[in-house]
Order: sequence, then structure tokens, then C-alpha cells
Amino acid sequence: MATLSASPSPNPNPNFRSPTDQTDHDPESLPHMELHPSSDQDPTPNSNPNFHAVLPTPPEAIAPAAAAAPSLLHISFNQDHGCFAAGIDHGFRIYNCDPFREIFRRDFDRGGGIGVVEMLFRCNILALVGGGPDPQYPPNKVMIWDDHQSRCIGELSFRSEVRSVRLRRDRIVVVLEQKIFVYNFADLKLLHQIETIANPKGLCAVSQGVGSLVLVCPGLQKGQVRVEHYASKRTKFIMAHDSRIVCFALSQDGQLLATASSKGTLVRIFNTVDGSLLQEVRRGADRAEIYSLAFSSNAQWLAVSSDKGTVHVFSLKINGGSPGIDRSQSASDPVCI
Repeated sequence: MATLSASPSPNPNPNFRSPTDQTDHDPESLPHMELHPSSDQDPTPNSNPNFHAVLPTPPEAIAPAAAAAPSLLHISFNQDHGCFAAGIDHGFRIYNCDPFREIFRRDFDRGGGIGVVEMLFRCNILALVGGGPDPQYPPNKVMIWDDHQSRCIGELSFRSEVRSVRLRRDRIVVVLEQKIFVYNFADLKLLHQIETIANPKGLCAVSQGVGSLVLVCPGLQKGQVRVEHYASKRTKFIMAHDSRIVCFALSQDGQLLATASSKGTLVRIFNTVDGSLLQEVRRGADRAEIYSLAFSSNAQWLAVSSDKGTVHVFSLKINGGSPGIDRSQSASDPVCI
């Protein structure tokens, strides 16, 4: 169920760009989020005493707590990797990457844990999901937060807990344990539902380049990934590994997909259009838990982090003209950090 409220006010916060300001940085405009209440929806605040109303008090007015350091519940980059957001047990923080500095924080009173915080580039709109022992919002709801107004302007409710959220300028993607929902950003209209194998980590990736949407998620079989090409209305299934998929990453343009399994020894790179295997790189001989995969902006490098306490950076030598494995890179030594 989607609930909408009034449109955002002008931006009073210099750390966030308004949708119109953001077009100077990105060629495609961001959603303006001019949302209005529906006649059959209840606009009243949440009356559940287990969750807390958002405090509009500016963060500068909140006295620093003398309690223990906050507990980290979630961390994620924005779409161009220029910022990252951290959800903690009483609010969220936003940091600039280069130069590294905290650029914004919001603390909620009386608990207020945020288990998911997803940015939309650098604009004022964020997607929040409650988390931790004292969540700010129910864990089965996605709250669309407008930091211009210091309040939520819309919400999406589900029957089970939300595992992750992905944002684009035109879409909101919500990931549950075994289902994914794709919504139009402007009016929160449901566009697509996808069933998946059990997905407790909320694995999902969407392309961010200007143009059509490419979405990747787990398939219905162990080791399988599903690729949705919305422009061509094509679905591609790729049997990426024999073992369970634990991590994958999509290049900005949606053309390349990197996958890792529960073994954690090999990382494979696929062409998302035809599903062909383009390259295979070896992280190591021992089993490892892969924490994350990330392409560089030009897709020439792939970073792999794991529970071994290392980050491997692989040079990608993919011949776009011919699908198949570049054998010269299959056993290449990565840069290890």
C-alpha cells in the first residue's frame, strides 16, 4: 500500500541539492516528488506506540548524547559513489567521500533506529526503513523522507520485513525475502513484481546510467541470477555458479554483471544482454565470505572485499566484440589491499 503526502518545500539545507540544482550535476533530472493525498488514504500520523514520530528539530539543536557510541546498522553509497549514508540506532549520517567529511546528520529522540537508508544522488529525498532494537519506523515499511521538510512525504507498506531498497531517478525498488516490487517514483504506482529464491540479504542491483533500467536479482534456483531489461521487455536468466549467490554488482550502464558464490574463490563477469561469461578472476584458493563487489565508473576495475580482511582489485580486460572468457585474466594476480 502506498501513501502519499504534500510536495516538498524549498531546500533550506546547503548539504543537499534540490532536484533542480541536481540537474547541473546529472544530465537527467531527478524526480520532483510532487505527491498529494489520495481521497481513500488516511493522512493521519502513525498511532502505534512502538514506533516514534519524527522530530522536526534541526540536528544543531539536539544536545550531544553522553551515552555510548552509536551502533552501525546499515551503510550504503549513493548512485555516483560520491557520498555514503550510515543508518545507526538513533538516526542516520551522511558523509562525503572525497574529501572525506560528515556533511549531515539527523538524530531521532527515544531510540529511532534506521536499518536501511538509501540516498538519491545528493538530493533531499531518501528512503528509510526502521531497524535495530528500537526502530524509528516499522521494518515492513519504506518511508520516503524529505529532509527539506524534516518529515516523511510517502510510505510503502508490506506484509513482511523490507530487506533493502534501491533508488533511481524514476524508480523505487523494494526487496523483501522472496519478492521484489518496482514502483514509479513520481506517484508510487506499482509497475512490476518479481519472485525470487530466499534472499535474506536483499540482493538487488539497478543500473544508474541515463537511459533504460536494468535490474538484477536472484532467480528461483540456487546459483541463478535474473536480469530484467525494461526497455526491451526482456528477461535473461544466468546460471552464474553451482553454489548459492552471496553477492553481485552491476556496472553503471547495466551491461556488465559481476557475481560471487558462497565458496568465495571465483568472481565471474557476465554480459547482461546475452548472458555470456566474459571473464573469470580468482580471489584465492581458500573459501571466503565475499562482502561486496564494485565496478569502477569506467568498468575497467573490479574491487572485491571479503572476511579475510583484504580488498582485491582486478583489472578487467573484456573484449566487448566477442563474448567468452578472457583466459589471460582468469588466473591473474590482483592488487591486494
